[in-house]
Amino acid sequence: MASGGGAVREVGSKAELDEAVGGARAAAVHFWAAWCEASKQMDEVFAHLAVDFPHALFLRVEAEEQPEISEAYGVTAVPYFVFCKEGKPVDTLEGANPASLANKVAKLAGPANVAESAAPASLGVAAGPAVLEKVQEMAWQNGSSASESTLKKRLEQLVNSHPVILFMKGNPEEPRCGFSRKVVDILKQEGVEFGSFDILADNEVREGLKKFSNWPTFPQLYCKGELLGGCDIVIAMHESGELKDVMKEHNIPLRQQGSKIEEPVISESANEQSTEAIGLTEAQKARLESLTNSNSVMIFIKGSPEEPKCGFSGKVVHILKQEKIPFSSFDILTDDEVRQGLKVLSNWPSYPQVYIKGELVGGSDVVMEMHKSGELKKVLTEKGIIQQESLEDRLKALISSSPVMLFMKGNPDNPRCGFSSKVVNALRGAGISFGSFDILSDEEVRQGLKTYSNWPTFPQLYYKSELMGGCDIVLELEKSGELKATLSE
Repeated sequence: MASGGGAVREVGSKAELDEAVGGARAAAVHFWAAWCEASKQMDEVFAHLAVDFPHALFLRVEAEEQPEISEAYGVTAVPYFVFCKEGKPVDTLEGANPASLANKVAKLAGPANVAESAAPASLGVAAGPAVLEKVQEMAWQNGSSASESTLKKRLEQLVNSHPVILFMKGNPEEPRCGFSRKVVDILKQEGVEFGSFDILADNEVREGLKKFSNWPTFPQLYCKGELLGGCDIVIAMHESGELKDVMKEHNIPLRQQGSKIEEPVISESANEQSTEAIGLTEAQKARLESLTNSNSVMIFIKGSPEEPKCGFSGKVVHILKQEKIPFSSFDILTDDEVRQGLKVLSNWPSYPQVYIKGELVGGSDVVMEMHKSGELKKVLTEKGIIQQESLEDRLKALISSSPVMLFMKGNPDNPRCGFSSKVVNALRGAGISFGSFDILSDEEVRQGLKTYSNWPTFPQLYYKSELMGGCDIVLELEKSGELKATLSE
């Protein structure tokens, strides 16, 4: 029952597994689950490894059906691999990483039996042609989607790991390029406490961050998870005094050299200051007021909506576009008189600045919070800039927001009822991409959708804005093998 000839044996009990592993010089145990799409992909790699390493024993365990085995080997997520030698576990691997799997099997079982096959540098060991072909096929077909998703999460965690973080060459004590050194010196001079990451120590982060931030060079400075910019922008912000203003606006404590932390101070109301006292001429004031009133929604940003020059500006543009709010913009980098004068007029120290009918709403933090709470759309509706959306229009927009749309309890990664979980698993098992909406988060949508669809329960699945049905119908389509075909017509 061993894996000779390229077979992979499925294990049905702990006693059977113990006997198999105990009698094998080298064994690899794959824990999987029927609902896990990654496990299905890794099954193919696992089978190819059995061909390339015929002297090793390859065993597969259905994790959910064999809880005793899963518990004994400490399995908490699938796919999961345990590598045994002389009857004892010597290594493990969690997650769908074909290259790492091939490495560990080769290390355990020795080089593949096909001498003419050499692994690419990413595998690091000699592997047979079957697994190499599969690894390369998955990389090309999936665009390394699993690793890209993992990298994106890692980058998000890194940029949010400190209120202010600098991605640089070297470290603050030993910068490895002049641009990185310059930004470090500025931050220290401004009294900004910051974290740092040496991009020379991790090429995955170095290359990934360029795409993540849409910024091709280093250093990159982030504040509260948003990109401020590179060396040139930091220098300009420092020289204009705007860097300190941005830190205060985002409640970043500042420390003067040799002194205690300078806490951010909330400025007085602009109404309490006279134009004469703050140095604006009547002509300057008139020009600025004309600009702020030049459109119902006016944003003063760095760069343009198509090419924002800082993360905060990009975030505001994204929110307005997402809300489908018509707006005009002004690039404050092109006019220093406007850039400096507007700070005075609005008594708001940094950019972007958002105005609605000539009145300052605030900067990126304020707009993001209003967007998140729904206040932004409410204000725009009250001021007559956008029309109030009816519940029916809102439901239609939600239903059509994705070709395949699931209204469920919870979200795909954390379903809040068994029926929702079954539908998610069925869709993922069929390889179907879908959008979702948590009806527990919005009672208006929850009740309204029952009437709109004339379907009293959840989940509800829609395809091209037409109701397919609930859990029972989806499971029937899955059982008959028609689910993917039906949702791909």
